[in-house]
Amino acid sequence: MSAFLGELIGTMILIVFGGGVVGGVVLKKSKAENSGWIVITMGWGLAVAMAVYAVGQFSGAHLNPAVTIGLAAIGSFPWSDVPTYIIAQMIGAFIGAVIVYLHYLPHWQATDDQGAKLAVFSTDPAIKNPAANLLSEVIGTFILLLGLLALGANKFAEGMNPFIVGFLIVAIGLSLGGTTGYAINPARDLGPRIAHFILPIPGKGSSNWGYAWIPVVGPIIGGTYGALFYKWAFEGVSTSAFWIFTIVVAAIVVAALVSNKEQSLNVYKKTKATL
Repeated sequence: MSAFLGELIGTMILIVFGGGVVGGVVLKKSKAENSGWIVITMGWGLAVAMAVYAVGQFSGAHLNPAVTIGLAAIGSFPWSDVPTYIIAQMIGAFIGAVIVYLHYLPHWQATDDQGAKLAVFSTDPAIKNPAANLLSEVIGTFILLLGLLALGANKFAEGMNPFIVGFLIVAIGLSLGGTTGYAINPARDLGPRIAHFILPIPGKGSSNWGYAWIPVVGPIIGGTYGALFYKWAFEGVSTSAFWIFTIVVAAIVVAALVSNKEQSLNVYKKTKATL
């Protein structure tokens, strides 16, 4: 198996399990309907573990453009291979989403909630605030790369690493996922969102393209910064890229604070006007 095919199949497996568990929880007349956030986070964690077990030996199982770019940024992966990996990840995510659509074929008609249908494919914010939503995705993916590199520096029992990585995903989902649905992976969100746009899903509504840039840009910034931060904090390697991304992340933090203050002020004004 080539690295390209490994990333394609691995990302497909990731979306089949990950999108599949969301479908089971949110689509009407599913036997898993309303089973909740714990089930979703466990499903995604196991999805990552199974995908890494399947293709790790062939491609390293990045399964995520943010991981690929982050590793390239610290010299752990050749930049020349980055486009090939990202293309494979996008194709795999799209195919995985199509499989999920086919699996739940009778449930789309039974489900009236357009947001629930979109949630099977891609993420959206609990509270719409672009700057704060972007920051959430930056933080989540920062922790992802920091965690992956830290885990990689430890020696676990042979064959256990993918399972531990799965628990890292569970931890991110439980602790940080409630704001935006923790895409933390541009391919995981964009590939299935394209599938949602194309597929003949009854009453599907909008694919929410206005939000689609956040789960792409946020993870790339957060993942790259997480990898650069690891090299700086754990290995003492300081580069100009690290300081540039520090400034970028700081600017996002400031923008989120300002945006949140403005949003809170608007809510206060509306509440006061109704009294």
